[in-house]
Amino acid sequence: MKQLTHYEIENKAQQFPITIVCDAIRTPENIGMCFRIAESFGVSKIYLHESSPSMDNRIVKKTARNTLNQIESEQYNDFNNLMSTLKEEGNTIIGIEITDESITIQDFDFKNHEKLVLLLGSERNGIENIELVDATVSIPMYGRNSSMNVIHSLAITLYEATNQIKQNISETYSEL
Repeated sequence: MKQLTHYEIENKAQQFPITIVCDAIRTPENIGMCFRIAESFGVSKIYLHESSPSMDNRIVKKTARNTLNQIESEQYNDFNNLMSTLKEEGNTIIGIEITDESITIQDFDFKNHEKLVLLLGSERNGIENIELVDATVSIPMYGRNSSMNVIHSLAITLYEATNQIKQNISETYSEL
């Protein structure tokens, strides 16, 4: 067995109809990792709140590596307005949040939605206007802790969502 280098790996570049909204995420490492994870999973766009660390932030750049320019991104200042606009564009807004109505990610049907927005809440307060989402998903946890880092939650959710969407695409084409 031989470990492969970055130069020996050829990924199948694919983009999914997934947008990420970072609801006032404050930690530069989380912003940088959001770009890095999103690029790995073929996310279309990222929205950052104007109070989040800038993409010019040294820590954001270091953590994101070279992915900052590989994903379209935009700043917003009015959360309610952004959610309204995204819904008008045909997106389903899915909060990654533990609520009394959350569906576990493996039970949520990601492939049944044409365009998805994954909404990440701030590290301290979670999603502040939870009533604006169409659904919430949660990640089953088996330890004593009741939550995990926002970017770890994003990575796990993107893995499940892209697997379901990719499987749906494969099944659609095999039926033709």
